[in-house]
Amino acid sequence: MSALDYESLWAAMPVPALVLDAENRIIAANSAAEQFAQMSFRQIDGRDLTEFVGETSALADVLGQARRGVLSVVQYDVEVSWADKARALANVQAARFNDNEDLIVLIHPRGMAEKMDRSLAHRSAARSVTAMAAMLGHEIRNPLAGISGAAQLLAMNLHGDDRELADLIDEETKRIGALVNRMEHFGDIRPATRTAVNVHDVLDRAKRAAQAGFARNLRFVEDYDPSLPSVSGAADPLLQVFQNLLKNAAEAIGPAQGVITLRTAFRPGVKLALPGGRRESLPIEVTIADNGPGIPDDLRGDIFDPFVTTKANGTGLGLSLVSKIIADHGGVVECTSSPDGTKFQILLPVWRERDGAT
Repeated sequence: MSALDYESLWAAMPVPALVLDAENRIIAANSAAEQFAQMSFRQIDGRDLTEFVGETSALADVLGQARRGVLSVVQYDVEVSWADKARALANVQAARFNDNEDLIVLIHPRGMAEKMDRSLAHRSAARSVTAMAAMLGHEIRNPLAGISGAAQLLAMNLHGDDRELADLIDEETKRIGALVNRMEHFGDIRPATRTAVNVHDVLDRAKRAAQAGFARNLRFVEDYDPSLPSVSGAADPLLQVFQNLLKNAAEAIGPAQGVITLRTAFRPGVKLALPGGRRESLPIEVTIADNGPGIPDDLRGDIFDPFVTTKANGTGLGLSLVSKIIADHGGVVECTSSPDGTKFQILLPVWRERDGAT
């Protein structure tokens, strides 16, 4: 095999791979490693790996074992963090590379296959609410309107505490009606009408609305890829997704002077398996991150399920609806969280002319 063949093989490896010298300095990295680190090779070339993963990390321990003469070291379910990014589970392998005490390190993120499985599960869970939404719309909306109308009529002839009670009945019926409206979103199982959507325009609309209201005291950081192609999707549902995630971020941060980061990137190589053996490429990545306290450990795996919420007065439908909308777009949404903050990553398909065919 020629040197060119080896270079092609190195570049095509689907998992992050690094080569370290005897001092654990990075001397080579494939494109998957650059995507994993969200840094170019020039930014990490010659730097000690522990600068990014920490001297006490499990990955550093794997390197130590490999240097102590073990031919190849593999550890499963290792928590790997890189710089300021949230920790993620990965399977890690390190082995001697040559006689110069160089090491090759392979990082197998446990993420993507599980993300795909969870996304499909979230879609199923969200759509399981459809029958309940239809029942609520039919069985509750009409009597609810009667109760609200009666309360308004009573309030016209009452005073003092009795008037307050009638107003309370009216307010509560409206609140229940709003909940029914939200649940009815799950009843719409029609496929989204896709067009070419500039995701930066939609993010900007969501950000401006947030800055004018619930996020007026927060700082926004934007890190956009200006060359990003159009997304195949529907602008209004995507706007609802981004607004829901921004509202969650603002509520997680609270009244403190926090930061919400909006980031877009092109990540080739991610594909979702579809029925019939087809595969959908999902290269467009949208990230919404906050520096709040994070999601409690016992809820992280369930936050996209209907009726799961961390809020005292929450309905638990917001993130479930986010999952359904993204799944209906053929995409994937995933959340990683730690005490340093929470990050939602959305992967979406690129617009192609045939997407608009009827």
